[in-house]
Amino acid sequence: MFTRIVFMGSPAFAVPALQALAAAYPMVGVVTQPDRPSGRGMTLTPPAVKVAAQQLGLPVMQPEKLRQPEAMEQLRTWAPDLIVVAAFGQILKQEVLDLPAHGCINIHASLLPRWRGAAPIQAAIAAGDAETGVTIMKMDAGLDTGPMISRRAIPILPGDTGGSLFPKLSTLGGELLLESLPDYLNGQLPPVAQPEDGVTYAPMLKKEDGLLDATRPAAELERRVRAFSPWPGTFIHWKDAPLKVLRVHVQAGETRAGQRGVRSGLPALGTSDGWLILEEVQPPGKKPMPGKAFLAGARDWESSH
Repeated sequence: MFTRIVFMGSPAFAVPALQALAAAYPMVGVVTQPDRPSGRGMTLTPPAVKVAAQQLGLPVMQPEKLRQPEAMEQLRTWAPDLIVVAAFGQILKQEVLDLPAHGCINIHASLLPRWRGAAPIQAAIAAGDAETGVTIMKMDAGLDTGPMISRRAIPILPGDTGGSLFPKLSTLGGELLLESLPDYLNGQLPPVAQPEDGVTYAPMLKKEDGLLDATRPAAELERRVRAFSPWPGTFIHWKDAPLKVLRVHVQAGETRAGQRGVRSGLPALGTSDGWLILEEVQPPGKKPMPGKAFLAGARDWESSH
């Protein structure tokens, strides 16, 4: 069966799926986000998917908005039988969803219907979920509401961070896509509606979401530090500036929310139910450093605010 496929994706998460598809199916084009300024020098940087597509010799389109007439014209010229989407970053309009005979399918990094939305990997860790996974779904006009083609779960390990889960789920998504496509395309794997129970949402994260609220339980804050590593990162206010919090652990003990202390030679922050021990931090304008080294230069840690 000859299936012309267009791939839509942008960050590194989508690259394994693109590479797997290109090795197994005729790819007619790739759609990704425009190059964006990045890094300290704000150098114009291509999305990871564009780099991978060029290495594969595939035609690439980078519309600011997919609904632009020239973008839609190019899509129709490519005449895909199937569109595969992974972390593309734009909502697909109905005319795009209706274009391919086999529809548009999406690789979503959660066990739907839990954690629909933009940041499912971070949300699963922050909530203390025991497992997460990927769902291959047929897209409809809603936000991650379409019927499911296949799902696969993996455990969330105690030390997992957003950064460690991303590549695991990225690889898993590519594998599950290739396993599911043959039966989906020949009609032997019909999409099944998502259950109405258990729906949760993971909205897009902003830098300010990384502020650690000391009135919350210590275990919850520890999960947020792992979930938001490497982005958007977590921080507390110290001397009217953000002190980045990179690694922590929880320690029981009497304290009050927001109290600053020293425990086993490390800076500690009081929470609603115990201490959050700061193992690694990064003061403004400095490199990451162990908590002990930070204390050596911050002798007023316990008295300052």
